[in-house]
Amino acid sequence: MATLYHVPLSPFCRKVRLSLAEKKIECELIEERYWEQDPDFLRRNPAGKVPVLKIDGMTLSESAAICEYLEETRPDVPLLPKDPVGRFEVRRLVGWFDDKFHREVTSNLVYERVNKKVMKQGYPDSKNVKTGSQKIKYHLDYMTWLLDQRRWLAGDVMTLADFAAAAHLSALDYISDVDWNRSEAVKDWYAKIKSRPAFRGILADQVPGFPPPAHYADLDF
Repeated sequence: MATLYHVPLSPFCRKVRLSLAEKKIECELIEERYWEQDPDFLRRNPAGKVPVLKIDGMTLSESAAICEYLEETRPDVPLLPKDPVGRFEVRRLVGWFDDKFHREVTSNLVYERVNKKVMKQGYPDSKNVKTGSQKIKYHLDYMTWLLDQRRWLAGDVMTLADFAAAAHLSALDYISDVDWNRSEAVKDWYAKIKSRPAFRGILADQVPGFPPPAHYADLDF
């Protein structure tokens, strides 16, 4: 069985968890308090970050590299298209959410509201929270524009791009920071993706001191 060292609300960990579950790879989850810089964990990943996946006798780090490895070694449930143009678009959107969305939204909302308290780093910065709340509107509008042209974010089939986006939005939804009324298209997309069996583990997450809203695990919102 594989082992994933993770943090429940980390979108990068959630993206890997979704990929593992979609590909039906059994995995033990171990919550890692990476900010404590435990020597054993630093031996697994000197970068001191999660996720870290132990699989096939190896220890893998960096979510993008992990997902690419899973795609190459477990191709029976594909999360990347076969054609180069399609693969480019998926990778572009994964980069969009893991870079731009993460920097402008996730880090300003989830990290301020939750991570600071968990890591005992003080109180949320209201300026950052306000910035995140403003920026998410732009991203939801961009997703709406994509979904007006496609069945899924990157094309006509679900891909890793959808899991990357859902990983971030699900973490934000856990703390009620997504206005699902802003876009019916995005709301319908998220309802489809969170209804997948691969999403069950994500919806079962519980962070001590931060109970999720009632709609979080409700497949019909």
